[in-house]
Parts: sequence; C-alpha cells; structure tokens
Amino acid sequence: MESKVKDVKCVVWDLDNTIWDGVLSEADCVKLKPGIKDIILELDQRGILNSIASKNNYDDAFSKLKEFGLDEYFLYPEISWNPKSVSITRIQKNLNIGIDTFMFVDDQLFELDEVKACHGEVECFQADNYMRLLTLERLNPRFITIDSKMRRKMYLDDIRRHSVEESFEGTPEAFLASLNLHFIISPAKEEDLKRAEELTFRTHQLNATGVTYDYNELLNLMNSDKHKLYICELTDRYGSYGKIGLALVEILDDCWYLKLLLMSCRVISRGVGTILMTYIMKETKKAGKILIADFKRTDRNKQMYVAYKFANFSVKEDDGNGNLVMINDLSVINEFPPYINVEILE
Repeated sequence: MESKVKDVKCVVWDLDNTIWDGVLSEADCVKLKPGIKDIILELDQRGILNSIASKNNYDDAFSKLKEFGLDEYFLYPEISWNPKSVSITRIQKNLNIGIDTFMFVDDQLFELDEVKACHGEVECFQADNYMRLLTLERLNPRFITIDSKMRRKMYLDDIRRHSVEESFEGTPEAFLASLNLHFIISPAKEEDLKRAEELTFRTHQLNATGVTYDYNELLNLMNSDKHKLYICELTDRYGSYGKIGLALVEILDDCWYLKLLLMSCRVISRGVGTILMTYIMKETKKAGKILIADFKRTDRNKQMYVAYKFANFSVKEDDGNGNLVMINDLSVINEFPPYINVEILE
C-alpha cells in the first residue's frame, strides 16, 4: 500500500501576527490569536511537533511564550534575524525528519515565498486561515497512538541526552554504556498495530523497502502462519524511545524472506540499527534456512544499505531501478553491541 501524501510531522510557526496579534518589538501588549493555543495543544496530542521560525529578539519572544504557557510546546525554536528558510533548515537538522514533512505558517507572503523558494517540499500556509489547520488531511494522522502523544516528550528526553553527551568525558561506547540501553524484541500484538502502521508511513531513513502497510494488512500478517511480524522498543535511564522498529518475515520452505525492516531515525545515534536484523539472522540460522531480503535503494536510506552490506548480505537480483533482492548464507553473524541489554519476548 503506497502513501500518496506524507503526513506533516512538524508545524513551524511565525510569531508576530501569526501566533499572536501584534508585533512584539513594537509593543509588549501582544495577545494570542483566538483559539491558537488549543490548535497547538491538539497538534501536540496528535503527535505533530511544533517549532518556531520568527524574526525577533530571542529573550523577549521566549519570555512572552512562557507567559502564555506555550514555551514547552516548541522544539528547537529559531528566534533570530536569520531568513526563515535558514531557520527551517536548522530545525529540520535538529529534528532529523524529512523536509517534505514540514509545514510553515506565516502571515507574510514574502516569508512564505522565501521559504518555498528554498524548500520546495515544505507546505507553506497563510496564517489568516489558521482556524482551518486542524481540518487539513495532512494534519490528521490515521491513528493517534501512545507513541504519538509522547512524541514531544521523547524529543525533550533526547535533548537532555545530547546535553549530557556533549559534556561526557570518555569514548562514544562508554557514553552509550552509561545510558543503560534496553532493547526489547517481541512478536507484534494487536495493540501494536496502529503504531506499526504509523512506522511504515513515517520511517524513511532506516527503511529497507519503503513499503507501507495499513492496519488490516498488518493484522492479517500477524495472524498468518507463514509470516512473523516483530516490533521492538528501546528504553534507557532517561525514559522510553517508544516502539521504534518493525520487521516482517515470510516463512518459505527453503528460506526466510525479510520483506520489511525499518528503524526510527531517532535512534540512529544509539547504535541499535542492526539489532533487529541480527536477531532475525540468528533465528533464521536456528531454523536451518538462508535469509533473503527485499531492498529498495533510495537517496534517503543509504545508511540502511551499508548496514545490510556490513551484515554480509550480497545482491542476488538487481532490476536496475534500485529494487534489489539480497541474500545471506548466515556464515557470519555479528553479535549484539555489548553496551545494550537485548531482551527477547516470546
């Protein structure tokens, strides 16, 4: 099942005459636009992140946001005199999500045009129509999961981790060991399927095929004797990263066929990208089979391709359009990283 239009993952807001009425540098008595706070909180509950690209004095603007009780809802706010396109580039880099999943809201046509000229994939939205935002299809995810509602908190936890990491004296491996990382692999249950569908639609960097599955397709696969559907979760001493990985294996007479493997881009820096793959390789070898895997090469998933090659996969078939069938005889299987506690639930 292919997705035609990606859901928006982050709404970037201007401030003056967008979130509030008035220009802060001209008068301190700006007021929130009617209903704007409810819109921001509802987006947050839907798992859609909020940020800011505003030409303003940072301390004054952030103080005003705090006064309105909104400061905690904006991740990596860019409040400076930079072009809005530069601010959005910085936000995108910090959030590590695709630029084509951003929406920019501003009252000035010049600012909207400037962003559109630099970031053609960003949806630019005129602030005068802000009351329509919650009705837009791209801002209405099919499911709202536990992970959705916790998404902002997960990013805030990541900010805390990165702050500690920057001041950590020691090797990267020592830092990862200090996190008490716990990686849990389990067969997907029905209560996992909404998040599983969400993962197939939202994950692009660490995604082997880019194939999407809806809830009913996943339910049928979960109940199939010929398939195994695995989901995984990551936690550390700061909290849970949520359900961050998914794999689908078809059980054939002569092999296990890996049809889907993906991992949330939020955990790239935690060195867990290959754990689910390694587990499947071990299980396949235990079953006395070889492992075949589909792979679709894109500009976004180069890191995943490197992971497959590092895991000793070789190309069996190549249609010349980036669609590969890969094979692994399982003669070499890397061990799980020593700094991660891997738990397997049956």
